[in-house]
Amino acid sequence: MTSIQQENPDEPNPLRALTLDRLRRRTSMKWRTYPQDVLPVWVAEMDVPLAGPVVRAVTDAMELGDTGYPAGTGYAEAFAAFAAKRWGWHGLDVARTAIVPDVMLGVVEMLRLVTGPGDPVVVNSPVYPPFYQFIEHADRRVVEAPLGADGRIDLDVLAEAFRGLGGGRAAHLLCSPHNPTGTVHTAEELAAVTELAERYGVRVVADEIHAPLTAPGVDFVPYLSVPGSERGLSLLSASKAWNLAGLKAALAVAGPGAAADLARMPEEVSHGPSHVGVIAHTAALTDGTAWLDALLAGLDENRRLLAALLDRHLPAIRYRPAEATYLAWLDCRALGLGDDPAEVFLARGRVAVNSGIPFGTGGAGHVRLNLATSPEVITEAVRRMATALV
Repeated sequence: MTSIQQENPDEPNPLRALTLDRLRRRTSMKWRTYPQDVLPVWVAEMDVPLAGPVVRAVTDAMELGDTGYPAGTGYAEAFAAFAAKRWGWHGLDVARTAIVPDVMLGVVEMLRLVTGPGDPVVVNSPVYPPFYQFIEHADRRVVEAPLGADGRIDLDVLAEAFRGLGGGRAAHLLCSPHNPTGTVHTAEELAAVTELAERYGVRVVADEIHAPLTAPGVDFVPYLSVPGSERGLSLLSASKAWNLAGLKAALAVAGPGAAADLARMPEEVSHGPSHVGVIAHTAALTDGTAWLDALLAGLDENRRLLAALLDRHLPAIRYRPAEATYLAWLDCRALGLGDDPAEVFLARGRVAVNSGIPFGTGGAGHVRLNLATSPEVITEAVRRMATALV
């Protein structure tokens, strides 16, 4: 797979476009959860203006009154073209797709197709906290297979977890790229996961929402492009890469061996996506790639900035710049702040980062910081974190 970046090098960096005063006018979760004196660098919302093609597409829909129910395969076709160009993947068959409200609700529906109540679902901790919440609310049982010390899938640990499942119906909820570490699984790693899953009868459901957000020189490998993944299911969306979480739409994709499973998805699930959301996501994938490339360049600058700032002001924090996502996973255990340093940074520094504890085993003593903001905000966030130690 070969990634293609910097389609239009003249596109301005969207991370430098908005002032903090303008951002504080927003009414979303990121900007309304904490008091005004707290600097929010936590939840996965980006501090960017929307891509121009998205704004135009949504504005046109509003002017036309095109606010009904979603129809057609335009979103899937746009994603197939994007995947072919960006990742060299030509296997996204529109006939094996379905629109779902968002990735996590799509994950739940896919798990319901391949497992039953009480069945186990394996996750690689530390991992996105809603994995635990949604699995448990769907009456499935979470089984952890923790990542290795290098932040990558530990295949021996995964094999042990699969062996202990008892041979009944089970699933592996794969986070690819991984949240919070930003790890991009290699083709070899994914092939090994597939071999283990087939050996132990485990169905793989891949959350690939961060797929477009790779660092320069890093190639994303779609799970369903890996030989042997025919029984797998994948969830994709433009929401993370183009900051469209409030415009609900995602795509469920089945491998050839899972087409019959996807066909059993209840019809009412298709009522959840937003028609305007589908329009926005389709425009992003089709015409918003120059904006995406500018964002990726800006995120790469921010990763380097954060590394330099931590080295200067908080050298005890261990940070490995991520291969993907706009998130930074910070090991704060050497600071002596206990299991929840995020609580200390908030109370003493008035900066909000995500606590590592809800990410499961391996999360204690860590925090997750959102890099999708301006260099000035990152600089101020690190300054506030440092003041929390004084």
